Amino acid sequence: MQTRFSILLVVGAALALSACATNDPASLAQHDPWEPGNRAVFDFDIKLNDTVVTPVAKFYRSALPEAARDSIHNALTNLNAPVVFVNDSIQGDGDKATNIFGRFMINSTVGLAGLIDVASKMGIPYHDNDFGITLGKGGAAEGSYLVLPFLGPKPPRDLVGSGVDIAFDPLTYMSWNNSTLYMIIRSGLGVLDSSAANIDAVESIQRSSIDFYATTRSLYRQNRNAQIHDGAAQNSDLPNF
Repeated sequence: MQTRFSILLVVGAALALSACATNDPASLAQHDPWEPGNRAVFDFDIKLNDTVVTPVAKFYRSALPEAARDSIHNALTNLNAPVVFVNDSIQGDGDKATNIFGRFMINSTVGLAGLIDVASKMGIPYHDNDFGITLGKGGAAEGSYLVLPFLGPKPPRDLVGSGVDIAFDPLTYMSWNNSTLYMIIRSGLGVLDSSAANIDAVESIQRSSIDFYATTRSLYRQNRNAQIHDGAAQNSDLPNF
């Protein structure tokens, strides 16, 4: 039910933005026909990030020792391995699929449910993947740039990809006592983990940018294009605002 509500919320926001389309040549040149609405949503997301997310992330970073934060990061990364494995397989990359499967098995067992990244110490590094990348590798265009409340940049290709990745996650179909609470905690820790790791980088970009919205749009696209074309993305861990 919560997943369906979230999808309806996202679709509603997208439809609302579509009503704010602009004919400005500069916006259209950037494939950003909804720029006025996108900027309004972006400003909301930034205020939320500055007033809530960043202070909580700073407290999280100061309250928990680095070893504890690393263990949480490792566990979250391990939980995402099945989604990465499915996308590697769809893309026909047998080597990466084998590596991520091996990582998952090693870290889930010897690594104590992923708390310890034993696989990296054995020479099997982690790599990320998602269905938005799969669509991009298959030739799907990004579509018009879109910024959504709480989710940040989510052009149509990546918005669809996020929904499909939820379907790829085995935990989506599992139910147990307090499973909803578990998913909420997992999502919250994911935001904290990403934000705490990138506070300094994001604040630096924000201070140095004449137009933070345009800078974020450019960085987002550069990172996604690099991921799709197997390049080395800069600021690839920039969190969604």
